[in-house]
Amino acid sequence: MKVIFLDNDGVICLANNWGTRNKKRQKAGLSTKVSFKELPLDVRFDNFDKKSVKILNEVLEETGAELVVSSDWRLYATLEELGDYYQSQGISKRPIDTTEKFAEAFPKEWSVLRFRAELELERYMEINRWLENHPEVTNWVAVDDLDMSIDFLAPRFTNEYDVDKKPGLTNFVLTPKSNEGIKQNGVKDKLLHYLSL
Repeated sequence: MKVIFLDNDGVICLANNWGTRNKKRQKAGLSTKVSFKELPLDVRFDNFDKKSVKILNEVLEETGAELVVSSDWRLYATLEELGDYYQSQGISKRPIDTTEKFAEAFPKEWSVLRFRAELELERYMEINRWLENHPEVTNWVAVDDLDMSIDFLAPRFTNEYDVDKKPGLTNFVLTPKSNEGIKQNGVKDKLLHYLSL
């Protein structure tokens, strides 16, 4: 099985889309006091960029990869709701899973890291845990605007249990420009490369 670990913000939901959920909420006449999870799905999240969705769909079609949501959006919707929203935004495949929430997967580490807001390390560990639990994965790649590369994480963190093991993802594609995301030059080619190794 081939898998894409997909972040949303800065990858397929670009900076110019941020805040569209507020406009949708106002248009629907919904109070700002309504809790986020109680909002109708179509107004809960920002819109995806159409060109970004097109590129993602091309990668999915060319590789047959499945989607696993690593985005924080997984904290605000069920897997089924995420699938419904992805389809409503034009993504050709529903996600098959989400990564486990860091606090639940690593309660001991969470008690230390939650005050440091080391989001890159947390997400790296969540993805690593998912891969450990799914040995059927043959090819994978993570795409995110948080840098989870070994080059970024290894100098910042040491592994006290195995000093030879450096934290960070090997099959990782960074999208540092939040207004371009997956549309950035070379991103699609890198995704295809990791999914065809």
